[in-house]
Amino acid sequence: MHSLFFLYGFFPNLTAPTFVNIHKGKNSCYMHLTGNHVFPATPDKVWALLMDTPTLAKLVPGITSLELVEENKYKAMLGVKLGPVNANFIGHLQLEDLLPPHSFTMKVQQNSKVGNAAATIVIDLQPVNDDQTEISFQGDVKLSGMLATMGQRLIGSVAQTLSKQFFQNLEKELQQT
Repeated sequence: MHSLFFLYGFFPNLTAPTFVNIHKGKNSCYMHLTGNHVFPATPDKVWALLMDTPTLAKLVPGITSLELVEENKYKAMLGVKLGPVNANFIGHLQLEDLLPPHSFTMKVQQNSKVGNAAATIVIDLQPVNDDQTEISFQGDVKLSGMLATMGQRLIGSVAQTLSKQFFQNLEKELQQT
């Protein structure tokens, strides 16, 4: 996953809107993101999809490559359109604190010509009933370079769009399995 690729959202069936809170610093921008979504599947089924590298690569908007380099560590390449700028990111993703099928922490570092992004996101999967799971996330993202100067409105909008796409992709994948 990438720092902007897992964390974005307003979409149908969203039980709470994604909250994007942005603070600007000198040469950097900090975002705190939270959100949740209910899926028609058990936590075990959702967990299995999120932990499967080829499936995860299909779920994440903009992923051009997701390669497992060692247990719970990935190399990721991503392309994202940020307003008038097409950004290609290369970086790493690490999954930590795995408690299957309930929660994990994702640490991401992505670099591009337009700036860098680093994120730490906690993802929780909780059963709603026998056949539904709520995924909730909260985390912090730090952007630097041109990414940090693009403005609150643009970054927040991109974050919400990518989140929506990710969760829609996950919902479609669950319907196909």
